[in-house]
Amino acid sequence: MKNLLLLLVLANVLYFLWGLYRQEPDLPGVVVIDERELGPPLEVAAQPDQESVASVGAILGAGQPSDLEAVVGRSCVTVGPFKEEADASVAILDYSSEGLKSAVRSAEAEIFVGHWVQIRDVESESSAGDVLDVLSEGGLSDAYIVRTEDEGLKISLGVFDDMDRAERVELQARSLGLEADISPRMAERTVHFVDIGLPPGRGAGAIVEQYGEDRVLLREQATCPR
Repeated sequence: MKNLLLLLVLANVLYFLWGLYRQEPDLPGVVVIDERELGPPLEVAAQPDQESVASVGAILGAGQPSDLEAVVGRSCVTVGPFKEEADASVAILDYSSEGLKSAVRSAEAEIFVGHWVQIRDVESESSAGDVLDVLSEGGLSDAYIVRTEDEGLKISLGVFDDMDRAERVELQARSLGLEADISPRMAERTVHFVDIGLPPGRGAGAIVEQYGEDRVLLREQATCPR
């Protein structure tokens, strides 16, 4: 019985060794794959479709070139209004000499002309004449009569850029016993703007510092030069 058990153990050992001998080692070769396992073939276009390129602008903005340029880094600044075209021409020369694309643009607009010193509610032409005599004797000989549809008869003592000067004239008229006041004078005029294109990385800080925040339009308020 003991010999039989030893024979069975020996047989198992020999079978195990035979299996090791029969196992084939891994060798380099080619793996065959069924094409159906790779999914549908890819399609590559030789050139981008024009409609696809145009859609980029529609995604980023309105699809216009200026909108696309603004998104990728180009921005514009508008300076003005300038009352005189000569002043706008001087500004455009400064920025053109720096290599910036710029242009002068004219438009009709209601602008502030100055501080208007007036005497209102004059009863009649004869009363206005008497007031002018008083003003002339008091050193305000430049006053003149003005008649408007909405305010009637009044006397203008002048329109001044400087608020301090306007206040001096007002006080001088009041010292003569006349009720003068100051109001902003607006008028429809042809004004001029300078549109400037800024390259990527160029800010508008220097322009704002030179002309002031109230005369510089940025971002969507500005107009790009044509």
